[in-house]
Amino acid sequence: MTEFNRLNPDAIAANIQQGLQQPTPLPVNRWTPSLCGDSDMRIDWHGTWYYRDSPIQRPALVRLFSRVLRREGQGYVLVTPVEKLTIEVEDVPFIAVIMDNQVHNAIQYINLTTQTGDCCQLSTLTGWKIHTGLKGEEIPYVEIRDNLWARLHRNVFYQLIALSVEHTVNGQHLFGFWSDRCFFPLTKQPIEN
Repeated sequence: MTEFNRLNPDAIAANIQQGLQQPTPLPVNRWTPSLCGDSDMRIDWHGTWYYRDSPIQRPALVRLFSRVLRREGQGYVLVTPVEKLTIEVEDVPFIAVIMDNQVHNAIQYINLTTQTGDCCQLSTLTGWKIHTGLKGEEIPYVEIRDNLWARLHRNVFYQLIALSVEHTVNGQHLFGFWSDRCFFPLTKQPIEN
């Protein structure tokens, strides 16, 4: 049994409180523990976190786990300074569920928030890509941090469509929106003239 599984409920609660109080991301990319095994956890297509096929009902616990999540190669791990455990992720670990739009000095700034409370302001530093789904639909993804991506929830997608305009990128007319002076396309397909 790993140290992770031996923690008593009081220690878990204390770790959750400490993790939630820290405003900056944890330095998970600097931690180098050995792989200890499988966490028996998974994140499904909808962004729901499971432990041994039961949904984790406590948002604070999901938030804590999301803060120690790291991408390694094609997989994902939960990492602390002393151990590393694999976690299964069906698509991406996060879903962007809230969109906040603000305008300052005629410049639009868009912030996205995930189901775990992670926030991301869309700018030139933000990773953005469009994948084609199994039915040919185009699905936008945004990088939340350190190669951890979020798929846009349908409601957020429609809110962004409402803010979208046509813009020419590399000679192609695309449909998308602006944030922090950067254009984010919502489709890979050029608009027909």
